Amino acid sequence: MAEWNVPIGNLGEAAFGRLCEILDSAGRGWRRLAEIAGAERRFKCSEEELETCSLKVLEPRGSPSQCLLQMLSERDCSLKYLLSCLDKLGHAEAIQFLSSVVQEAIRILVQPESQVLTEGACTSLTCQATGPPGLSYQWFCGKQEMPGATSPNLLIGPVTLQSPAWYICRVSCGPSFAFSQWARLCIWVGSSPASASGYCPTMEGVEILQQPQPCTLAEGDSLVLQCVAVGNPSPQFQWFRNRSPVAGAQTSCLQIRLVTTADRGRYTCKVFNLFQQVWSEEAEVEIGPQLCVAGGAWQEGDAGSAPEPDSLCHFYAADKVALLVGNMNYQHHKQLKAPMVDVHDLAHLLRQLDFKVVSLLDLGLVEMQMAVGEFLLLLDKGVYGLLYYAWHGYENFGQSFMVPIDAPGHYTSEHCLCVQTILQSMQQRQTGLNVFLLDMCRKRNPNDETVPRAEALEVTANIVFGYATCADAEAYELSQGELANGIFVSFLKRWLLEDEKITVLLDKVAEDMGTLEITKGRQALELRSNLSERRALTDRIQPGQQAEEQSARNLQWAKAHTLPESCSLRFDCGARVCLGFAAEFSNILVIYTRITATPREITRCEAKLNNFPEELDVDVKFTNKGSPEEVGSSLSEAWSQDLSDCCLYSRLCGLQKLKSELAFTVCLQYQYEGLDDFLQESQEVNIGKPLIAKLNLHTDATPSMDSCPDPFHGCFQSAGSKESFTSDASRGLDAISPHENTPEENLSPELTDPVSM
Repeated sequence: MAEWNVPIGNLGEAAFGRLCEILDSAGRGWRRLAEIAGAERRFKCSEEELETCSLKVLEPRGSPSQCLLQMLSERDCSLKYLLSCLDKLGHAEAIQFLSSVVQEAIRILVQPESQVLTEGACTSLTCQATGPPGLSYQWFCGKQEMPGATSPNLLIGPVTLQSPAWYICRVSCGPSFAFSQWARLCIWVGSSPASASGYCPTMEGVEILQQPQPCTLAEGDSLVLQCVAVGNPSPQFQWFRNRSPVAGAQTSCLQIRLVTTADRGRYTCKVFNLFQQVWSEEAEVEIGPQLCVAGGAWQEGDAGSAPEPDSLCHFYAADKVALLVGNMNYQHHKQLKAPMVDVHDLAHLLRQLDFKVVSLLDLGLVEMQMAVGEFLLLLDKGVYGLLYYAWHGYENFGQSFMVPIDAPGHYTSEHCLCVQTILQSMQQRQTGLNVFLLDMCRKRNPNDETVPRAEALEVTANIVFGYATCADAEAYELSQGELANGIFVSFLKRWLLEDEKITVLLDKVAEDMGTLEITKGRQALELRSNLSERRALTDRIQPGQQAEEQSARNLQWAKAHTLPESCSLRFDCGARVCLGFAAEFSNILVIYTRITATPREITRCEAKLNNFPEELDVDVKFTNKGSPEEVGSSLSEAWSQDLSDCCLYSRLCGLQKLKSELAFTVCLQYQYEGLDDFLQESQEVNIGKPLIAKLNLHTDATPSMDSCPDPFHGCFQSAGSKESFTSDASRGLDAISPHENTPEENLSPELTDPVSM
């Protein structure tokens, strides 16, 4: 029903108050409503805002629900969305009440429109609404009621320069009411538009009174172009850039809050109504880079003088986001070791460069698709996006494919993710810089005889591809123990923090890789780039220009990186057990268990964790161990420095598979002095959905292999396959022969020989 699309604010005062009473009732969960509503980013409430709502209970007539609904109303939340949230909450009483109220909601059909008048002219404003029987109208001049102005039509005139400018109408029925939009009357001084240009307000047509003006801006400035026009009926607007329509630019004022060089061009506005359309004059908009002079202060370039020769031209980033994916434990292919260390080291370095880092290990196809989807949500205009991937992959027809851990033995593009398709999606987000670091094999996959049908990429001079190896070649990892970097990252991390243009930085990595004797003639970094500006990973994030969007990105990223709060459990015997949590990666949680208090009469006491959710498939070898190393952690030095030796550690991997909240059992075994038997107590602990589990990257649906789900599958159509190929794991590097079918990998038995990717 159309009535559901009105804002929450359209509820009458009495109905609004009653709804708040229902939601405030004990056990109804207004906080849960806030969580459900926050699934849509613009309705997400911060912890501070929720705390403000909660404190309302301390006021004599305070209502947490009223505070929450007012916040949602200020963000233009509709009754339809509120009802869907209540349905998810399962709040039958609130749903029934709101449904009965909305049936009688007031909806304004005809809004009063702003007009341009000459002195002495008369005019009228109209407001028409639908709703329950007995609607009444009341016009306001500014905030003052107009006595007698109680009909849908308001006659005004003759107007003078002293006549009020702003009018609004209130439509009421009992305690319910709704306001129209504001209408402004603009009075022209002296000669009218008619005398100046032949336009008369009673004529059918349009006339442009103010043309958009050309301008020169620096990156990060706000662009404002104005096209003032009058007409009968009132004119509509559509802005164009370089003869292409600007999406969403359909008002007389075009505003772009944070411009980049991609926004430069010739702007014009089409003004039209039912009877006529006219075009404004073209306005040339020139946008140059912003300068960061010596000393580090961000300033605009001085138009009156050129920068000093030693000054460096730096660029800002609206924000910086990185997705790091390392696949090791393949189900049907060689397993690897280096991705865990590589992703860990890169995540640490990129955080130092102010990147919001999402680091994930061992993803299946659907999980990789969902992870990329969440990554794209963090991107926006001017944001730097970086994607690092290791390990198995291949390249066909110039398209690179990342292989998930659940890919079958004879995988094709339908089982993998196409990198270029991800780039297309990044371009749609109008990112400021797109960096792909692909640490994978680029051999052709003979098993995948497919025909490309991918859409062409946009021409944007902000793309950088850093391949760990050349086209039709393999990438390798060195067999140097359990915790060693791959070849690419071992050199990349030496330069990653350098303040260099990203292409210059990768050139230095390529030079260093060329000094490694064991891979000469086998692996060499390849750089592909169309980057036309001196963009660097060290570029600062421009503060204050897109505070709202950046805050939303911060919340979205933080949602997937919030650790459970430490907790303390007291058992009947008097013992106390504390649980602490650390994030090794975005999808790997480490839980440490410590007994902090025991009664004197208890001589031995031990607390262990068990009964984890089945979907996590927790390996008991990595739970309840006496050191981080025993649970397979490569990151222990980052989070275990301040812990005592009496902790037990449990490592939970694959949190993206978690479908329900993470609940487990803390089992306490203890022995009293003088007794041989052990006694046991247990407590259930529920820590919700930690880290990446909050994003629900899992799905129960099996991806179709008959089609290509846009945008993350390879965009190809299958044309057949060949026979299988089995690699010989006993051969050394020098004995590796070209692949004949599937891009399988070969493991060298020698300690210093590389492992083919």
